[in-house]
Amino acid sequence: MLNSITFPLSQTAAELAPFRVMKILGEAKALQAQGRDIIHMEIGEPDFPSPDCVAEAAYQATKQGLTHYTPSLGLPALRQKLAEFYGYFYHAEVNPKQIVITPGSSSALQLVLTALLNPGDKVLMPDPTYPCNRQFVHLLHAQSVAVPVDEHSHYQLTLSLLEKHWQPQVRLVMVASPANPTGTLIEAQELQAMAHFLAARGAYLLVDEIYQGLVYQRPAESLLADKTLPKNVIVINSFSKFFGMTGWRLGWCVVPSALVEVLDRLAQNLYLSAPTPSQYGALAVLEPNALVELEERRQQFQARRDRLYQAMQQAGFAPKILPQGAFYLYWDISRWSQDSETFCRQLLLQQGVALTPGTDFGLQQGHTHVRLAYTNDRIEEAVERIAAFLASLS
Repeated sequence: MLNSITFPLSQTAAELAPFRVMKILGEAKALQAQGRDIIHMEIGEPDFPSPDCVAEAAYQATKQGLTHYTPSLGLPALRQKLAEFYGYFYHAEVNPKQIVITPGSSSALQLVLTALLNPGDKVLMPDPTYPCNRQFVHLLHAQSVAVPVDEHSHYQLTLSLLEKHWQPQVRLVMVASPANPTGTLIEAQELQAMAHFLAARGAYLLVDEIYQGLVYQRPAESLLADKTLPKNVIVINSFSKFFGMTGWRLGWCVVPSALVEVLDRLAQNLYLSAPTPSQYGALAVLEPNALVELEERRQQFQARRDRLYQAMQQAGFAPKILPQGAFYLYWDISRWSQDSETFCRQLLLQQGVALTPGTDFGLQQGHTHVRLAYTNDRIEEAVERIAAFLASLS
């Protein structure tokens, strides 16, 4: 009798979509365990280890007994160090009191959305976009409004698109520069215009700058360098991508002063504080010597981008847009398939190349796009295998 009793999930949890890249990663690792040679271009994680200074600083902190909780807003020294980093890296004046340290940038996103959204509120975002953006909005019983974008706007929202798709119930607009999955940027002037448009309507602009240190053929920029910004701009960043600290789970956000107190209360209740050893490691990675090493890695990512784009061009299937940052390339596969998930699964099984289906990121054209992450240095070999797979489809 007891075996017939069901224990249901919440409707919200039951409706939550999977993160497909993790499924692909699991399948790829299972094939590796069987002895297959797999080229990983699915996961958005640098293949470089964390800089040595991070582990050393964390070790010294633990050795000194610095393993207790920090304030919920973060280690004061790290908030100050980040404010100084914004000054010399981005030429931006940031008040350390407006910096909130979080366990990964996902927690920063969760804090901000929880602080701003009520059930039924709407959030505008581009399609394609990072999938967790939609899922976090769903968890709060708000509504995501996906605005289709393509290569004509570099897969980004613009002021004209905001004007076209504006609705009175919109509470927040979410953008990323550089973006995942496309690696494209929004110019600072466009972001500024969007911020003022939203401020006049009582809405916030949330800018994901997680990949901002990884830009190519131009200096890295932050919207926070604009001293005329209205007080509706929120910037999220992370120590995972440019700083190479993925497993340390540390991020931050810079918010208007009016939001600091509520974010503090939310952090106290949701996770108490970010990992203490990670925060001491982050202090070290912001030092000049570490930044020199990170710049060398950025140059290697740029070289990989160029090699991947050129190899795809030479093989006859170049993507429509050259990425300007991050370490992703978004590729239209509609010539060969209308089902990106099957395409990625067959490519993995037949040629041992793991890519991410566009259905993770896009509701409109996700079935005809895939994402390639050039976090792996086996660029030319991957393109050769992809070319052989495409030939088998002809």
